[in-house]
Amino acid sequence: MAHGLRPVGLDFTETAPLRLVCAAHAAAAPGEVYRALADDVEAWPRWFRAVTWARPVEREGRAGREVRLWGGCRFTETVMAAEPVTRYAYRVDETNAPGLRALVEDWLLIPAETGTIVRWTLAVDASAPVRLVLGPARPGVGHAFRGAVRSLDRRLADARGRAG
Repeated sequence: MAHGLRPVGLDFTETAPLRLVCAAHAAAAPGEVYRALADDVEAWPRWFRAVTWARPVEREGRAGREVRLWGGCRFTETVMAAEPVTRYAYRVDETNAPGLRALVEDWLLIPAETGTIVRWTLAVDASAPVRLVLGPARPGVGHAFRGAVRSLDRRLADARGRAG
């Protein structure tokens, strides 16, 4: 059964009771990474293993997404920041995952000499049992994030190869 989460702003990424911050390098340029995140939502399952289905939606006149993860979790999200080449962030508005109160994901794209540093922040307010699970899960979450960025980078490189 889905339940609504507390609406929070982008500042929640700095004030959330639980924050997981990960970074990874991609050889792709920030614009390519941004387009994959923001414009090609339906392709997320091809490079982010945890995502089984995703599609863009409009919610109350704002861009949003519907996402399903392995294990059956579903999220309805509102895009909070869509700043081409630099940032893509969204807030979960509704989920079937118990114990979540507020959740924001923020993808910052930092230009680097050899591509992009992708910095991802997961900001969460949740019940004590969920916090107890997420805290020790940091290494696994970081590993999954870095694997997703590597997979995305390979996908973007393959697309450049086909185009060139």
